[in-house]
Amino acid sequence: MRHDRNVDERDLARGDGRRGFLKYAAGIAGVTAATAGLGGEAAAVPVGRAPESPPPRRLEDGREPPPDEVPFHGRHQAGIVTPQQLFAGFAAFDVLVDDRAGLTRLLQKLTERSRVLAQGVKPQDERVAVEPPVPDSLTVTLGVGASLFDDRFGLAGHMPQHLKLMPSFPDDQLDPACCHGDLSLQICAEHPDAVVHVLRNLSRETDGMMRPRWRMDAFLNPSRPSGARRNFLGFKDGIVNPDTDSTVEMDRLIWVTPRSHEPDWAEGGSYQVLRLIRFHVESWDEVPVTRQEKVFGRHKASGAPLGGKRENDAPDYLDDPDGRTIPLDAHIRLANPRTPRTDTSRFLRRSYNYSQGYDQYGRTDLGLVFCGYQQNVERQFATVQRRLRHEPLTQFVTPRGGGYFFALPGVRDKDDWFGSRLMHHTQ
Repeated sequence: MRHDRNVDERDLARGDGRRGFLKYAAGIAGVTAATAGLGGEAAAVPVGRAPESPPPRRLEDGREPPPDEVPFHGRHQAGIVTPQQLFAGFAAFDVLVDDRAGLTRLLQKLTERSRVLAQGVKPQDERVAVEPPVPDSLTVTLGVGASLFDDRFGLAGHMPQHLKLMPSFPDDQLDPACCHGDLSLQICAEHPDAVVHVLRNLSRETDGMMRPRWRMDAFLNPSRPSGARRNFLGFKDGIVNPDTDSTVEMDRLIWVTPRSHEPDWAEGGSYQVLRLIRFHVESWDEVPVTRQEKVFGRHKASGAPLGGKRENDAPDYLDDPDGRTIPLDAHIRLANPRTPRTDTSRFLRRSYNYSQGYDQYGRTDLGLVFCGYQQNVERQFATVQRRLRHEPLTQFVTPRGGGYFFALPGVRDKDDWFGSRLMHHTQ
C-alpha cells in the first residue's frame, strides 16, 4: 500500500488491550496452576534429574514479552528499533515560544518529563486516573520538522540536508490541517491509557510553549492466525524489514553516521516519515480475493508471495520476468524490486492501524499511520514512493496527512537533553 514505502508490508497486531490483558492474565494463572501441580503443590522432579528450563514465555499474540522498562538514555532514541508495542500515539506541534532560550526550555522540559515517565514514575498529579503504575514498555520519540529551522531560533543553515516539508506525491489528497509541524511526538506503550496519559502529561508540563497541530492514536492488529500482523485490508503487513540487530545494516540504512554528510549534531538520528493513509474499505471489499492478491502480490490467507507457500518466502522475480505469477505492478514488486540497485532504498517501517468511526458520509474511516525511519529520505522513502506512482492499490488508499521529521539523536545521560547538540552547535 502506498504507506509501505519500503519492502513488502509490515505493521500491525492487536487492538483490544483490555480483553487481551484479561486473556493474558488467565493464561499466566493456568501456567502457574500447571507448574504447581493440580493440588497446588510443587510438582515433583525425578531424583537425579535436573529440572528442565521452561521455554521462553510468549504472549497470546506470539510476541516475546517486552521489557517493562525500555532504556531512555542511549546513542539513539528509543522507539525506533524498539520492538513494536501494541499501542501508539502520533502528534505534531507548532512551537509557540519566540526565542532560543524558550526553545531550550521546551526541549529540556520534554526531556525531563519523558525520562521520568519512561521509568514508570507516577507524577504527583493524582487527578489523572489512568496514570500507569509501571513503565509499560513506554517510549517517547521526538522529531523536528523543517519549519523549526526558520529565523526564530537561529537554526537556519543547520537543518539536516534532506529535511523539508513533505511534498504532495501523485495520488495524495493532503489536508493541510493534518500535515507538517515544528515537532513530532511518537509515544508507544503496551496499553492505550498509558499513551493518552503521557500525551496529557507532556501537554500539561509544556502549556503555552507548543500547540497541537494534528494527532492520531493507533494500534496493532492481532496475528491471524500467526506470523505478521494484518492491516484493515486483510493482508499481512510488514513481512520484510531491515535487520535491526545488525549494526552494519542499521548504519547503512537507518542511522545518520559521519559518512552521511549531515551536520555533526545530527549523528545518531534518523529521518522519520509519517503518513496518515485512509483505506477505502467499502470499495476494497467488493474486489474478489484473487484480484486483491494480484494488487498486493501476496496470498491473502498465508501472506506468502504469489506462487510461494510461506510468508517469509522470497519472491523470485528472475524466474518471473513477465509478471505472470506476481504482476509487474504488484505492490510488493514495486516497493522492493530486490535488485542490487534498489537495495539501498529499503527502510524500517513501524506503522500502526487507526479507526475513527464514520465520516460525514457514513463511510468507515479506517486506515494506517505509516511510520518509516531511514538514513536519507530522498534516497529511500521518496524513491520508493515514486516507484509506487499510480500503482493499482491507489484506487483503494489515499494519503491525507503526515509529514517529514528528523528524529533527534538519543539523550546520552541524565545531564543530556533532546536537541542539546543542535542547540550547542548553533550558538
